[in-house]
Amino acid sequence: TPWAAETIRKAKDADAVLLGAVGGPKFDNLSRDMRPEAGLLNLRKELDLFANLRPATTFDSLLEASSLKAEVIKGLDILIVRELTSGIYFGQPRGINNEENERVAVDTQKYKEHEISRVAEIAFELAQKRGGVLHSVDKENVMATGILWRDVLTKLHRDKYKHIQLHHMYVDNCAMQLVREPKQFDVIVTDNMFGDILSDCASMVTGSLGMLPSASLGAPDQNGRRFAVYEPVHGSAPDIAGMNVANPLAAILSFALMLEHSLDMADDGSLIRRAVRAVLDNGLRTADINELGKEPLSTSAMGDALLEKLKRMDEE
Repeated sequence: TPWAAETIRKAKDADAVLLGAVGGPKFDNLSRDMRPEAGLLNLRKELDLFANLRPATTFDSLLEASSLKAEVIKGLDILIVRELTSGIYFGQPRGINNEENERVAVDTQKYKEHEISRVAEIAFELAQKRGGVLHSVDKENVMATGILWRDVLTKLHRDKYKHIQLHHMYVDNCAMQLVREPKQFDVIVTDNMFGDILSDCASMVTGSLGMLPSASLGAPDQNGRRFAVYEPVHGSAPDIAGMNVANPLAAILSFALMLEHSLDMADDGSLIRRAVRAVLDNGLRTADINELGKEPLSTSAMGDALLEKLKRMDEE
């Protein structure tokens, strides 16, 4: 099973979870409910991790890694908030059936009002701590769930967050704007499927999928603390497994998010991010972000370089 009862127990007993990427071609012949991705979806559903935070920020020393012009992305700092436990990935009915002598596939996009409002609350609160601008992304012109999504966001803005600039945007326009003028965005909140697509688009705007962390948050407990799972945005890359060439920085930056959001160690999380930036400024690169003609670092060598930088920064 991709999601054992013992794993559920350990995850629920932990203060937070740091998750590695899952999946690979060796599982392709298994039924869908037995693949690693099914375990990932069950993890999110069992722990009610309904808000996925995906920051997309640029490092000045990596601007050339992006396919966009440096002046378009320099200083980019976007946070995408994706609803994670509902929508089309979980809606019923779903499946492939035979109707009138041909196969028919059905996926159901479904949202309850409270599922929208709780992720919207997190997005508004985060926008309040950042630049004060929130873009809500939907497809209200053709989808009933989009109508409800926009209505809930509008009412929440009117009742509690009038001081935040709220902009509504169709998802197709948002995808275009992310590559046209990405710095217009501060916080983006959207549904499960749209967030899946837009966050990958935003990640490549920054230059490398191997650099980006994420956090998936649940509801607050009686002390106001939210249980969370932290993981790199990138996939499992089975073609380079065991070769010591993968970029470890997205996983390390995910750990920095854990320090900030779950362990009350914000200064330590900030220290890690500054160390990552300093190592990159020194020209150190793994293969995925390497510059032509330079020798790339291995996974472990990048980790060693980061540890050495952290040690020096701590002594300073």
